[in-house]
Amino acid sequence: MRNHVDLPVSLSREADEPLTAQLAGWLRRAMLDGTLAAGERLPSTRGLAAQLAVSRTVVTEAYQQLYAEGWLDGRHGSGTFVADIEHAARPPAPPERAVPAPVPPPAPADVIDLTAGRPWVRDYDRAAWKRAWRRAADLPPGADPDPYGLPRLRELLADHLRRARGMAVGPENILVTRGTGNGLDLCALALLHPGAKAGVEDPGYHVARTVFAIRGAEVVPCPVDADGVIVDTLPSDLRVLYTTPAHQYPLGGRLPIPRRERLLAWARSTGATIVEDDYDAEFRYDVAPLPALYGLDPERVVLLGSLSKILSPDVGVGWLVGEAGLVGRLAELRRATGDRTSGPVQQAVATLLERGDIDRHLRRMRLEYARRRAAVVELLGPVCRLRGDTAGLHVLAELPASVVPAVVVRAAELGVLLDSAERHHHAGTRLHGLVIGYGSASLPDVRRGCKILAALIRTGRP
Repeated sequence: MRNHVDLPVSLSREADEPLTAQLAGWLRRAMLDGTLAAGERLPSTRGLAAQLAVSRTVVTEAYQQLYAEGWLDGRHGSGTFVADIEHAARPPAPPERAVPAPVPPPAPADVIDLTAGRPWVRDYDRAAWKRAWRRAADLPPGADPDPYGLPRLRELLADHLRRARGMAVGPENILVTRGTGNGLDLCALALLHPGAKAGVEDPGYHVARTVFAIRGAEVVPCPVDADGVIVDTLPSDLRVLYTTPAHQYPLGGRLPIPRRERLLAWARSTGATIVEDDYDAEFRYDVAPLPALYGLDPERVVLLGSLSKILSPDVGVGWLVGEAGLVGRLAELRRATGDRTSGPVQQAVATLLERGDIDRHLRRMRLEYARRRAAVVELLGPVCRLRGDTAGLHVLAELPASVVPAVVVRAAELGVLLDSAERHHHAGTRLHGLVIGYGSASLPDVRRGCKILAALIRTGRP
């Protein structure tokens, strides 16, 4: 039985720090110093608000912040509890100076995959999954696939985007795709002609470069920095620009609002279309996600999303959001080329959305990924600079360019699979390091792999 705990906390309205931040900070410190132990039940938001003489919103937002960071646990109606995180979120200890003992070569079963771009697919609601497919199986196969996608699924996706991304769109703005790559290919067909220039972030998503090149476009590498694409360096003759503003892949930056506004101004002045990959937008651990570029200018932006990170890449369902006229052109292209998204798969996804199963899975995985992210920060933060650790399923660990290749090789010999930022570059290189994914490995494996990596970095063993 988990016990209720009274909180001897006081807040100051005279302080510069907002009340919500004061409360969240006090709770973090209490969990770090043992005042609050794992499993203890916190007061209800209503009860604590009354105790502190503040609005319930102050307490609710503080609790939500700590849920997102992985400090708290609980289910609706059962209460709020201190999570058992195995000290994953504690501040990092000073770097050890002693040379660690050699690590024996791993057996094949001990390999830890810390490459980026893969979610955790071993923890899902099996009952919900089976129910969705039973319902899909009860429906007869379609004779004439709708190139837009199933109308009911488009309605549900519009509602999902409204709740998750604050986007006011209707079904007429949505086309159901087979994923981001399929959406990119449709954009290339509709917006590019042979020889047209298509910009891709550098470093960036190699699939975007491949798709545009296959469609005959001239791929133009567009430099990025720690915040995202550098607007001032963009050529004026680009027809399309592919970008990942929510969590840049692979450097992890989040495009700030002022730069977003400059990017949209650039698109308006040049007539270019921005293809926005909403990569990792669902997973944030510090603040709420920034609004999608599409919501700021629907005429100049096409947004791509998918269930690859939310649920599984094996589902093969995504969405393209654009102004209604462009979506209609894309639907006609699909009809002409025989491109379609599986009807039964769409039916199953519609059931998962309709019953709230995807929302519940997403909330659960946010907490799980927050714990893994905290472990990465704890173990690698003392030995290298981390970027992009406030969102998504990967971080960039900055290291000297001369060290990176050898560390990747040595880590693989010790059973830890890594990726480098250099592999994602098309032309130049600004930031060097390791792209460390924590989506597809368990929390114990993430901790074990990061300990091995930290030892390699500390001792400078290439």
